[in-house]
Amino acid sequence: MTVEEFEEFYAQTVARLTGQLYVMLGDLHEAQDVVQEAFVRAWARRRQLDRGRQPEAWIRTVAWRLAVSRWRFGRRSAEAWKRTGAPPDVAGPGPGEIVLVEALRGLPDRQRRAVALHYLCDLTVEQIAAETGMSASTVKTHLTRARTALADRLQDPRMEEAPGA
Repeated sequence: MTVEEFEEFYAQTVARLTGQLYVMLGDLHEAQDVVQEAFVRAWARRRQLDRGRQPEAWIRTVAWRLAVSRWRFGRRSAEAWKRTGAPPDVAGPGPGEIVLVEALRGLPDRQRRAVALHYLCDLTVEQIAAETGMSASTVKTHLTRARTALADRLQDPRMEEAPGA
């Protein structure tokens, strides 16, 4: 099947297949997910798919099997939680964490990534450079700029008040 034939096949069948899987599964979101995943897998095999060999049936079968696999995984996960008990309640983020996350969101992507890799993942400057493809000096620059920006954003307003005021 050529790229054009596959695109035409997709356009003609995706809604019908999603509807069929929706009826089989009873969950529209799940049906959409498994049909899309089946089409992704079909795309990789598009040269082997032939209209005479019922590619629609192949996609429907793959989508169904994906749904069954997800059910099994969910069931096994639920059984594991029953055996080990429910996870402990975790308190939501406090005001300090919220302020930190907002401050980090305000950083440019590269600075935020460098800070996360350095301070959360404990990577050295050289390791960050290797992982990101940046030079070590660029990583240092991003870390320095990020620290400066975070220091400005995270200043405690109580510390700015004069001691005797």
